[in-house]
Amino acid sequence: MSQSSFVFTATALRSLELDKDMLERYKYKTQRASYHVSSYLLKKEAMNRAPLRSSIARKPAICQDVVIQNALYTGDLEAMQRLFPRGSTTNLVIEPQGGEMRWVTRGEGLWSLTYEQELTTPLHITAGRGFEDCLSLLLQRGANVDLAPGGTTALHESCENCQPECTKLLLLHGANASAVSEEGLMPLHVCTSPESLECAKYLLQYGAPINGCSVDEVDTPLHVAARNGLPDHTELYLRYGAAVNKQNCEGFTPLNAACAQPQEKQDLGRYFKVCQMLLGAGANIHTVDQDRHAPLHMACKNVNPDIVDLLLANGAYVNDMDYGGEAPMHNILKVVCYKISHQPERIVRALLNHGSIRVWPGALPKVLKHCSQSPRTIEVLLNAYSCLKVTDTWVESVPAEMLKEHKEFYESVFCLERTPRSLQHFARCRLRNFLEGRLTEVVPKLDVPTFIKNYLLLDYRGYIH
Repeated sequence: MSQSSFVFTATALRSLELDKDMLERYKYKTQRASYHVSSYLLKKEAMNRAPLRSSIARKPAICQDVVIQNALYTGDLEAMQRLFPRGSTTNLVIEPQGGEMRWVTRGEGLWSLTYEQELTTPLHITAGRGFEDCLSLLLQRGANVDLAPGGTTALHESCENCQPECTKLLLLHGANASAVSEEGLMPLHVCTSPESLECAKYLLQYGAPINGCSVDEVDTPLHVAARNGLPDHTELYLRYGAAVNKQNCEGFTPLNAACAQPQEKQDLGRYFKVCQMLLGAGANIHTVDQDRHAPLHMACKNVNPDIVDLLLANGAYVNDMDYGGEAPMHNILKVVCYKISHQPERIVRALLNHGSIRVWPGALPKVLKHCSQSPRTIEVLLNAYSCLKVTDTWVESVPAEMLKEHKEFYESVFCLERTPRSLQHFARCRLRNFLEGRLTEVVPKLDVPTFIKNYLLLDYRGYIH
């Protein structure tokens, strides 16, 4: 063995291999960051739209300085004034540590749980957190407003986080209101909450396209506003000339999108206002999606009684069927037990009064089983028939706890096994059959007491007679 050589142990060799792998990963990580920086710079035309930029955008640098990051995330203006003196570069790319955990492959079938890391910039951090003074300082130091190393611009960040003053400041410094993110969204597409209204106003004032479509879903801003139940946004977009009947990749118009969105009880009023505005602007009530679901199908499925009344009053077809052969009545009956607080009985009543098909009598025990928590829904359904053949199967279909909770009502139902319906009810059914399809038009005009009108339109009494 040469005197200039020495023996490596297996442990030493393994350590050297690990060091080599670590250096290669670090080199690859740095190259990847540089690639993201160059990939997401916006087009040259957008760069030339910056009349208030104080200097030409410089090539961004990778920043791993914890002091700078702390100053940015806390909005410490004094510290930033020291860290970013005049002439210093503010075009930095930051890879923050932490965030959500995800599984990442390490090759050879090995995976490890690693913190998800996204590239960001000082502008993104300050704009998304509403640090207006810090953002202004960075822009005065020549920060590139359209830099998007993580796939979105700072303008996307400020709009998504509802920071109108930061949005305005970015636009004043030439931010591209039409910038498309890595996910195919423009800033208007991320205005998804009521608090983002002022951001949307600024975007439109600075030339954001009112009918600009997202890349994958082909959603316009009006689709987004309708889907999120935003009446103020809807009114704003319609005032700017939004296309009210444009369909996205699923065939949804904004009206379809509003009706199709699942809605909590406290949100029903907002979605109703949106639909009211869309119909007032000329929305087509009969447009169906790829599965032939019309707005009425969707409103019934999501149990919004006011929207159902609105659609029916504007001529929605009550018996149109989707590709699965289901009419609006099917959609509401399938979800009654999940949406008791939404007053599903109102929808069933409205559909029947507008001429909806009725449930096949043989399927009524199944309806009793699934809708037993809503006696009013059962009452309305049963009062649409002149005669019913009640059997022991009906009694067995209602859960014991529901029988106990609504004892008086269900006893009145089961009494029909041995007691005929009243003459008054037969007269109601005869008149309803005669006026089928015209009930809601004719009955309110009849010169009879109000309680008789309500009786004809299947008003609730809490029992069957």
